[in-house]
Amino acid sequence: MRSGTPGFTSERLVEARDSRGLTQVSLAELINRTSSSISRWEAGGQSPEPDALDALARALNVPVAYFLKPQPAHGPAPMFFRSMASTTQSVRKRTRARLRWAQDVALGVQEWVDLPDVSVPQLDVADHRQIGDEDIERMAIECRSLWGLGTGPITDVLLVLENAGIVVVKEETGTVKMDGLSNWSAADNRPYVLIASDKDACARSRMDAAHELGHLVLHQGLKANALTNSVEFKEIERQAFDFAGAFLMPAESFSAEIWSPSLNAFVALKERWKSSIGAMIMRCAKLDMLSEEYQRRLWKYYSARGWRRTEPLDDVLEPEYPRLLNRSVRLLVDEKVRSREDLLSDFRLYGSDVESLCGLPRGYMSSQSADVLRLPTLRRPARSDDDVGSVIPFARDE
Repeated sequence: MRSGTPGFTSERLVEARDSRGLTQVSLAELINRTSSSISRWEAGGQSPEPDALDALARALNVPVAYFLKPQPAHGPAPMFFRSMASTTQSVRKRTRARLRWAQDVALGVQEWVDLPDVSVPQLDVADHRQIGDEDIERMAIECRSLWGLGTGPITDVLLVLENAGIVVVKEETGTVKMDGLSNWSAADNRPYVLIASDKDACARSRMDAAHELGHLVLHQGLKANALTNSVEFKEIERQAFDFAGAFLMPAESFSAEIWSPSLNAFVALKERWKSSIGAMIMRCAKLDMLSEEYQRRLWKYYSARGWRRTEPLDDVLEPEYPRLLNRSVRLLVDEKVRSREDLLSDFRLYGSDVESLCGLPRGYMSSQSADVLRLPTLRRPARSDDDVGSVIPFARDE
């Protein structure tokens, strides 16, 4: 009877397969095994033999050591997806696995680097039905007050989140229907946010980040099963969206700048507030600045101008990018605390995944500084001051 691999962690196989967007059947075909074998390994009843483990590592593009790394205890806090209803389960699984990998990287980094202390206010409510509109507005103001943001436009939302101790990852998810994901991890009592960069418009990305912040502030105490009911999920998403609007566009200061709730006025305000015109329309409606009839007309004109696809200034406003993991890795490498090889061994991931999750340049984790070689040169004979060089003319074509 052939023995398996001691220390094999079945959850890691599920995680890696989800991260690559593979089914059990497709993975089985890649390694020339049966899908029932994959199923048994993932269930934890059996572990793969060393040769099968090597095949899994090659197919999933992870080190063999990855499968031997215990899973951190992230706790029961739910993962909140900001996505359209049509997003496939495969995309959700892949994004969830990518966020777990980002948490692995952050936990590894924290062995050597002190990340900013977590300073995120939370609404102590276990049932989203207990959350009222006044609670949402109040918590948005509390965040701004705690972080010293005042009531004006926020210059860089991702930087604000990272300064509050939130680890932010921004990478492509493979679909424009997935916007973001957030989770509180009990492994380090730290919140994490993943923002999709597939449609990397500045205003949309800021709204996605503020939306995930809304989940972290309002919904940490919710049970995961609250997200399985479509009606409840829709309400939870609405609350997070309303929080994002209140956080990005405070009622008093934003409304004071709306001299005319028209599309042209919103275009003029977009560069200052870095919020989409659509979000500004919805914020004005939330603040009872628009009648239902006028709001319908605005959306009609909005659609007629083709702005549901691309708004004015989307190609002008610079997207925001996370800095925390990027700078942490660079600090460890530059200060020679850990080499690139050391870090990859710590994370038990290959360089391409670490680069993507940390926003590092492609090849950063694998490239090595080349040795500078001093090439030989011809020895010049000693020359006196009387020596004069000769000018040798080139022959001209006749």
